Amino acid sequence: MMAAVLCSHWLMAQEDSTSLDQVTVTATRFPKKLSETGKVVTIITREDLAKAGGKELPQLLNEQTGIIVNGTGSGLGKDKSVYLRGAHNSYTAILINGIPVIDPTGVGGAFDLRMLPLDQIERIEILKGAQSTLYGSDAVAGVINIITKKGNGKPANLSGGIAYGSHHTLKADAGLSGSFGESSYNLSFMHNETRGISEAKDTLGTQRFPNNGMLRNAVSADIDGVLSNNFHIKPFFRYAYFKSSYSKNVFTPGENRFSSGLLSAGSQGVYRLNKGSITGLFSYDEVNRNYPDGSVKEFNGTKKTAEVFSQLDLHPYIQALAGARYDEIEMKAPNSTTPDTLSKVVSPYISLFLRNLGGFYFEAGGRLTNHSKFGNNFTYTLNPSYLVSEQVKLFVNFGTAFRAPSLSELYGSFGANPDLKPETSQTLEGGVQYTSADKKADARLVGFLRNTRDIITFDQNFRYINYNRQKDHGIEIETTLKPVEPLTVKLFYTFTEGRVTTSTPAGTDTTYNNLFKRPKNSFGVHVGYQVLPALFVSSNYNFYGKRKDLYYAPDAFDGENINLKAYGLWDVYAEYGILNRKLRAFVQVTNLLDADYYETYGYSVWGRAFNAGIRFQL
Repeated sequence: MMAAVLCSHWLMAQEDSTSLDQVTVTATRFPKKLSETGKVVTIITREDLAKAGGKELPQLLNEQTGIIVNGTGSGLGKDKSVYLRGAHNSYTAILINGIPVIDPTGVGGAFDLRMLPLDQIERIEILKGAQSTLYGSDAVAGVINIITKKGNGKPANLSGGIAYGSHHTLKADAGLSGSFGESSYNLSFMHNETRGISEAKDTLGTQRFPNNGMLRNAVSADIDGVLSNNFHIKPFFRYAYFKSSYSKNVFTPGENRFSSGLLSAGSQGVYRLNKGSITGLFSYDEVNRNYPDGSVKEFNGTKKTAEVFSQLDLHPYIQALAGARYDEIEMKAPNSTTPDTLSKVVSPYISLFLRNLGGFYFEAGGRLTNHSKFGNNFTYTLNPSYLVSEQVKLFVNFGTAFRAPSLSELYGSFGANPDLKPETSQTLEGGVQYTSADKKADARLVGFLRNTRDIITFDQNFRYINYNRQKDHGIEIETTLKPVEPLTVKLFYTFTEGRVTTSTPAGTDTTYNNLFKRPKNSFGVHVGYQVLPALFVSSNYNFYGKRKDLYYAPDAFDGENINLKAYGLWDVYAEYGILNRKLRAFVQVTNLLDADYYETYGYSVWGRAFNAGIRFQL
């Protein structure tokens, strides 16, 4: 949150350090080295983002350990679903600068990642495990905190770029940023369009399916104003407009129109104390989605969030965090037969941190969530970790989480069920993290178990219902190697499995694997090499194992399990800088081997794609 602003210069200086030396603001809501917390955090740095080329945010997230973003290989207008550790799309809380964002009108309330251009992002922190104690409802599987760019350096810095690629894809952006003393600002504009591909799979190869294109414009403004030595205030404004067409049914061409607008505005403020800080924030989000060719033409919703919290250093070995948050979520009536719906949530929370007790660290916290429909729910977190040495950390996390049904699940136009119960879960994870003494290697091994009760699903009667329970488990292995200074090698492997249990009409229980579209096994290899001071090249390969999808044939009431084959994606990238790297030219090829596969049965994928462009910083 605002702590990210106060320590931004420190964070930038730490970007090349190894994992245990990295600084996170998401794990505890104030700056901490990863060596001082047992939370499982992955950080995508500014340098990583700068070398992402023409990729989109969902593509970059899809290359991270334990994350599958369904739809990344499909057309740019296709919806994207984040599966963190195999969990459903609605189980991952999305934050922008520490503030939660949701779509009040969307399925499960999940935020639409297509609305966030990568060019406006400075840093991404991925926090895994049950995080409802710190971040409230929806943080069942984890949190993705997106930290936007901030001004620094001269009073005025002009930056931007332009790129063009396959399927007539154009991306252009421009920004103006700077600083005056400790105050700073950042203004940006981004335009992205493509003729796209046919969203539906053409199995006959007729080449007669129409393309489903996409257009996106986005503007943002972030200001960090210093009102006194101890008081910062940071107003922000963001607006994104997204338009595309889509195929309504699998294997069937279509040009159904879709558009969406996101308005987000608010302010954060922090007052620094001698031994801590007080932070307050307010945010307002408004989402409008339009389907001119659909049975329901328009969806509108708003979210208001107000929060205040304080972090205090009570003792050299003891820190505390306490606060309270208020959320008001409203979904406007999609038609005249349904009323507007509103939910209000008040949630006080507190956490205590013990640090460096002979290498032992411990976090314990609790949150009471009072929901206007579902009453009180209590969640808590226990997080011990131990530094065996400066190179080895052992950790265990146990956390509970709570997710209230979204307004669309309770009162929406498709399959709504006002009698749904909230979902509750328990997650246990543990592992070991290692960093070599020469900082040339680090590795992390994590195992997790997640047990969710009253899980919400869409059944064969096309209605949301609660199933008895869901049990997921998995293993994550990731490592970074720097054998020589210009070379970096990153590797990961993920195993994820999940089963749901529900009652049959006969009154007995049935259990089956239900992680559709999510592979049990996946791994990735990234190699980056600084060939010359001005020339950088990289190669990225990701493998996704066999999966299943649930396919409903036209007019069918029972879904059919479809086996989807494994596939691998190989991307290559190169950039060359001139004028002291103020001007950089890049070229990128994704899916170099032109793999043909299904992410979602019946829908096509992008195939081999090429893009090239230039970026400048003046």
